[in-house]
Amino acid sequence: MSDSERDRELGVEFGPLADRLDRHEYPATCEELLDAYGTAVLGFEDGEQTLEEVLSPVPEERFDSATEVRTAIFSNVPEGAIGRKGYSDRTPPALGEQSEEPEESF
Repeated sequence: MSDSERDRELGVEFGPLADRLDRHEYPATCEELLDAYGTAVLGFEDGEQTLEEVLSPVPEERFDSATEVRTAIFSNVPEGAIGRKGYSDRTPPALGEQSEEPEESF
């Protein structure tokens, strides 16, 4: 993964926090991460929040890697933060999903 891909992932702009999370020593508790990086700002399509605001729902969580921290961030950002829910211009709807677009025949 390139630096720019790691800095912005799934609509979340990590900025310098991406590298800090990658270099952090794991395992780490949420409290430890918030003490170190809680004021770091995560950017979204429609605004921003601090890491502390995003991870406040999981204060007792323990993380074994930066990947786990990112997963917790993606799970706790506001619904509108990553753009249109379920949007993809590259894949057809998943099994059981309804497409909002009419099917086109070429």
